[in-house]
This record gives sequence, C-alpha cells and structure tokens, in this order.
Amino acid sequence: MSGSGSTKAMGILTVGALVVVTAYTAALGSNGWLWFGWVVLGMVTLAMVAARNG
Repeated sequence: MSGSGSTKAMGILTVGALVVVTAYTAALGSNGWLWFGWVVLGMVTLAMVAARNG
C-alpha cells in the first residue's frame, strides 16, 4: 500500500465494482452479498486514502 498509484487503482476498482454491481442489480435483481462485498471494498479504499492523507 505504498504511493498514490495503489490508492488510485483501488479507487478506480471501487468505482468499477459499483458499476458492475449496479448493472447486475438492474439486470438480475439485488444480491446482498454483492453489495456487502462492495461496501467492504469501499471501506478498504477509504481506509487507504485516510492512511495516505493522515
């Protein structure tokens, strides 16, 4: 988790995952595990950003 490159990559991955989960939900219906996984991914990304800025 060194440098801003990994944090930026995590941010892109998180946004990409949100798009995928949203598309899945629109097409096939909501999946709680997908949303749970996305929330966890988002929290990890936020923690990386906070650690880098703090």
